[in-house]
Amino acid sequence: MPKLPVVSGDKLIKLLNRLGYVMERQKGSHVRLRKISALGEHNITVPRHPEIAKGTLNDILSKVSLWNNISKKELIEMLEKV
Repeated sequence: MPKLPVVSGDKLIKLLNRLGYVMERQKGSHVRLRKISALGEHNITVPRHPEIAKGTLNDILSKVSLWNNISKKELIEMLEKV
């Protein structure tokens, strides 16, 4: 598996928007995104920081991977192209 890239919250939000997530609300520096699919409703919170912590990014990518049936490796590659 490739190393996790250093990304900003805005870049991650842009990727999630491309996957069908829409912004639901923002409180402070945290943005709540929602996607409704055949599996149900998935909500995810993304910190809108200049650099997302590696553990936080790993957790977000793991959950998005499961809900969208996309491998984490593919998500990381997509994130690097955004």
